[in-house]
Amino acid sequence: MSGAMAPGQRDVGADVGRPHVIDVVRRTLERPLASYQLIFGTSGLLLGLGLIMVLSASSVWSQAQLESHDMFGVFKKQFVFALLGLLGGFIASRLPLPVLRRLVTPVLVIIVGLILATYSPLGMEINGNRNWLRLGPGLQVQPSEFAKLAVVLWIANLYARRPPVAPRQMILPMVPVTAAVAGLVVFQDDLGTALVLFAVIVGMLWVAGLPGRYMGVVLSGLGVVCIYFVATAPHRVARLLSFLNPAADPDATGYQAIHAFMGFARGGFWGVGLGGSRQKWGSLPEAHTDFILAIIGEELGLFGSLVVLLLFALFAVAGIRVAMRTKDAFVRYAAAGIVIWILSQALINMGMVLGLLPVIGIPLPLISAGGSSLFATLVACGILLNCATTEPGARSALEASRARRRRRAAARKR
Repeated sequence: MSGAMAPGQRDVGADVGRPHVIDVVRRTLERPLASYQLIFGTSGLLLGLGLIMVLSASSVWSQAQLESHDMFGVFKKQFVFALLGLLGGFIASRLPLPVLRRLVTPVLVIIVGLILATYSPLGMEINGNRNWLRLGPGLQVQPSEFAKLAVVLWIANLYARRPPVAPRQMILPMVPVTAAVAGLVVFQDDLGTALVLFAVIVGMLWVAGLPGRYMGVVLSGLGVVCIYFVATAPHRVARLLSFLNPAADPDATGYQAIHAFMGFARGGFWGVGLGGSRQKWGSLPEAHTDFILAIIGEELGLFGSLVVLLLFALFAVAGIRVAMRTKDAFVRYAAAGIVIWILSQALINMGMVLGLLPVIGIPLPLISAGGSSLFATLVACGILLNCATTEPGARSALEASRARRRRRAAARKR
C-alpha cells in the first residue's frame, strides 16, 4: 500500500517530539529565575533604548539651549545618572532585605525633609514647578521622584509588620501619611507626580484587599482633591479644555499635543529612521523629556512604540509573578507597589502623548531624560531583582549561575 499522503493531509508523526510554542513558554516561565531574568532583561532594554533616544531627541536642543552648545550635553548627564543608577540598583539587588526594611522609615523622613527644602531658598522653579533643589552649578535633583520609591517601600514595610485584616488597618496610618507626602508634592505645583503617588495609594489598598465601598470613598476623596487643584489653577483648566479639542488653540495649549500627533503620523509603521525626526528641531517642546514617546513614534514608527509598550507589559508581568509567588509579605507588597508605580507612570505618560489624557508633566520611566527619575527607577529595579530571588528555588539557582560564571572566568585566566 502506498505511503503517499493525500493533498492537504497533515503528517502528524512529523510533529512528534516537536515542542509546542506554548509548552516552551510555559516551561521557560516555570524556571526559578524566569522572573529575575525578565525584570533584568526588560529594564535593561528600556534603559538602552532610552539612552539612544535621549541622544537622538536632545542633540538639537542641547546645541541650541545649553551654554556650552554641546550637542551631547543632555546625553552625557543622562549617561552619568544611568551609571549611578546602575550602581545603586546593583547595591539594592544585593542588600539583605532585613537591612533594607530598617532603612525604609529613615529614608522616607529624609526625603520629606528634602521636599520641604524646596520651599526654602534652596528650592528652584523649572517650568512652573517648584520641585527642584540646586546642589551646585548645573546640578539639580527632584526629591519628589525619590518619594515614589520611599512611599512604596514604607507601605510595604507597614503592611508586612502589621498584616492588614480590617479596613481600618489598611487605611490607617497608611493613607494619612502617604496623602501628606502627596500633598507636599501638589503644593510644589507638580500634579503629575502627585497623581502617580495617588495611584500607588489606591493600588496598594487594592493589593491589601480593601472592600469596594471603602475603596469608593478613597477614590472619591482623591478625585475631589484632583478636581480642586485643577479648578484653582488656570493653566490646568486650559490644559484640560485643550485635551478635549487641541485644534481649538493650536498655537498655545494645544501646541504640544498637535505636534506629538504630527510626529506619530510622519513615523508611520516603521518610522523615518533613527535621528530623522523633524519635531525635535524645536517644533515639539520637551521632546527629550515628557514627549520622548512622540520622537520614538516618529523615528522608529508604530513598531518601535509597540516594542516599548511590550517591554513595559513584560516588566509588569514579571513583577506581578514575584508578588504572587513569594512567601515574604514585605516582598509581595514591595514588588506590587513598584509595578503599580512604574506602570501607572508609563501609562499616564503614554496617554498624555497619545492625546488620551491632558498634558501632564511626567517622564516615561527609564526612557525620558531626567536624572532623578532615572536613578530612582533603576534603584527600584534593583530592589525588584532582590525580591525576585525570594521565589522558590531562585536564590540557589542564582548562586549556582554565578558560581558557573566564576569557574568559566577562572578557566579563561589559566
